Amino acid sequence: MHKTLIFSFFTLSAFVTLLASKPLTSISFDDVSIPVTDEQKRAILHSNSVSVKGVEHNLSYNTIARSGDMIRGNIFGLIYDKKGKPIINKDGTLKISSDNDFSSLHKVGKKIFMISHFETRPAAMYLTELNQDKTTGKLTPINTQNINFSEFNGLHVPCAGSVTPWNSHLGSEEYPADMRLADSAGHLDETYDAMGEYFGGNLKAVNHYNYGWIPEVQILRENGDMSVQKHYAMGRFSHELAYVMPDQKTVYLSDDNTNGTFFKFIALKQKDLSRGELFAAKWIQTSSEHGGKARIKWISLGNARDSAISKILKKKPLFKDIFKTANRDSNNKCPSSFTASNYAGLNECLKIKKGMNLVASRLESGRYASIKGATTEFSKMEGITYNPQDNNLYMSIGKIDNGMENNHINNKVDDKRDKGGNNDIMLDYNRCGVVYRMELNGYDVVSMEGLVVGTPMDKDLNGNSCNLNNISMPDNLTFIPNTDTLIIGEDTNYHQNDMMWAFNLTKKQLTRIQTTPYGAETTSPYYYPDINGFGYLISVVQHPYGESDSDKLNYQNESKAYTGYIGPFPVIK
Repeated sequence: MHKTLIFSFFTLSAFVTLLASKPLTSISFDDVSIPVTDEQKRAILHSNSVSVKGVEHNLSYNTIARSGDMIRGNIFGLIYDKKGKPIINKDGTLKISSDNDFSSLHKVGKKIFMISHFETRPAAMYLTELNQDKTTGKLTPINTQNINFSEFNGLHVPCAGSVTPWNSHLGSEEYPADMRLADSAGHLDETYDAMGEYFGGNLKAVNHYNYGWIPEVQILRENGDMSVQKHYAMGRFSHELAYVMPDQKTVYLSDDNTNGTFFKFIALKQKDLSRGELFAAKWIQTSSEHGGKARIKWISLGNARDSAISKILKKKPLFKDIFKTANRDSNNKCPSSFTASNYAGLNECLKIKKGMNLVASRLESGRYASIKGATTEFSKMEGITYNPQDNNLYMSIGKIDNGMENNHINNKVDDKRDKGGNNDIMLDYNRCGVVYRMELNGYDVVSMEGLVVGTPMDKDLNGNSCNLNNISMPDNLTFIPNTDTLIIGEDTNYHQNDMMWAFNLTKKQLTRIQTTPYGAETTSPYYYPDINGFGYLISVVQHPYGESDSDKLNYQNESKAYTGYIGPFPVIK
């Protein structure tokens, strides 16, 4: 056993060294100008060419489908209820989402499929068969269908995602409800009560512990047969993204929360995410400069199986079944038998009820991590991607604020987000965000440090308060293999038009490669290096005019989201 472990370590080390020694392919994008005119700010602007080994290749933005498009009798983005019936809005119109989000590409046999998220409450996921032009590589839809999640009581705000090494789609469920606030009838507030639409308006049928998980969809055959799962063993929190490492067991999980936690899951077996051990990160700060630097320690939250947690969910547990709560005293101390928790900045005193540790670790993973001493101060943790060339992981943080500051909120003295917690992260406020590089030992993150740091502007300039030649609230990330190029998307309030960037790791240089219309988000960029001899950079333009500048909407079709790609690219070796 000892020899096997040593052999495995040196095999991995040699593999990483081999990758690092392989010459990188030079790649550079045509730069996109900053949108200035109204016409430019309504458009999707993009790099017109990419140079690979000094050879120019033309690029374009290609729309596969827009929300509401009719594709062979089915409406792309139509939301269905548990009985498989379209949901009707109060005004009598069909409920169609313009919140297109992560879309993955899958080659199955001789066919190509796309799986797409729609980030709403209730939500949808769609399977779309695509045609690929053999000469140009252009992708067009053939048919589409809603994926049935009724076995799991539907979907809730699926956001980013990834493709596993075994070619399945890993999704996410973001912003699950705080079950401490739910009443006996399942009521929370108007936002979360929207899930009642999935059950025909019956709020009593809603248990929000059913949401906040990692869904996995595997296309089994060319006819579109699928297996659909939710992985309860991986914990319940505000999942932005799950990223599986090349060992096919280690998974990194980002928590898009205010005062969130960085998680890691190690599956018991390769290609099987249904059981394994969950961990939460402890940030041990070594520098506050350039977005901060820290060593990372991992705290075990124990092992679990999907099947065991599924049985618990069927009993419709409540928060009060898992925890006892108490108030803090005048010195902000918890009673001796209770433990402080500052997950989500809630400053609570909690005691896990007897026999409920397993339940707490999965249904309330953030609170449980806080009780165990993990860092619960990360703010808007977003995308994750891996660079096999240097065996580094990258992650974006949308803003450095709240718990990431030192007893401040938005640069003003306020200890609300640190009170009752560890105050592990002590950085200066930066509304423009940071992309972090994470060093790995094998596939275990051991440190992280700021790599690309946004630069705020002193004054708002035409709706822009982060430097227009730098990132603003970085969102999802992807890496172009065999190059030194990291792709960075934005979900920002501080650039009037969200942007997508290519960051050259060698030159430490940003190139703007796409801008999106007013109020849109550049969701979930994801690079596919070789699908039948073509490369694709998926780019979804979510909710145009939806986050800002709604007054500039001229006609309703302008607000339809775009699911598409930049490309095609040549295969980069």
